[in-house]
Amino acid sequence: MIIEFDQQDDVFVLRFRGRLAGDHDREYLAAKWEEIKRLNRTKVLADLGGVPSIASMGIGFVVAIYTSVSNSGGRFVLVGALPMVRKVFDLTRLSTVIPIAPDFASALNRLHA
Repeated sequence: MIIEFDQQDDVFVLRFRGRLAGDHDREYLAAKWEEIKRLNRTKVLADLGGVPSIASMGIGFVVAIYTSVSNSGGRFVLVGALPMVRKVFDLTRLSTVIPIAPDFASALNRLHA
């Protein structure tokens, strides 16, 4: 799994690639989490387009970012969830809590609304 950071104007973009699952990713996720918290961004777009599947550790990571951003008065939007990943968010009912946009442009619009 790889998580890349990008900046588009005032929006902090997280691009996820690979499976978000497994204990072998625990240290990597912890390091990325610390880096994200340190950057303290208020508009975050999480692009899951490169994630074919997600397990509980990956879901917990996304929820932690969403909660941190939301609790600090920021905005967070998911985009690009492939069918298998979207199904997980729907089954866990997280899709009723975390904003999910159908495409990148819509996600940017939601962050600027």
